[in-house]
Amino acid sequence: MDERLIKEYISRGSLRKREPDSNRANSLIISAEATVQAILKISIDENSSTMVFREIYETLRQLGDAKLWKLGYEARQHEPSIKVLQDLDIKNNLDLNDLDRFRKIRNDANYRGYKVTQEQANEIVDFWRRYEKALLNWVKK
Repeated sequence: MDERLIKEYISRGSLRKREPDSNRANSLIISAEATVQAILKISIDENSSTMVFREIYETLRQLGDAKLWKLGYEARQHEPSIKVLQDLDIKNNLDLNDLDRFRKIRNDANYRGYKVTQEQANEIVDFWRRYEKALLNWVKK
């Protein structure tokens, strides 16, 4: 995340400067890995699609939080947690634009009662499977 965006998030109260905390970051990484391992065992259908989507999203958000803690920041809202993941250097970096769309879908599901479709749940699972290794390696650095 560039310095201008960090300052903007801090001024809005979405992000707070803190001491880097590797222990907290590692705890978040462990939690994220455990959640995603469990959730990927669930088959996606009409009844499970919202839950699967939200939990994979939560895994991504936790990894964003972990990266921010390593950098010395605490996210106070989801937007910076997801935005920092867009710093990942991958071949198809346009795919990282999906992260903010996932955030909006999750917000609609949580706060407006929107039902996540099977296609959307499959999409976030496919995203996770494509970038899991790169994300985990990058966050753990």
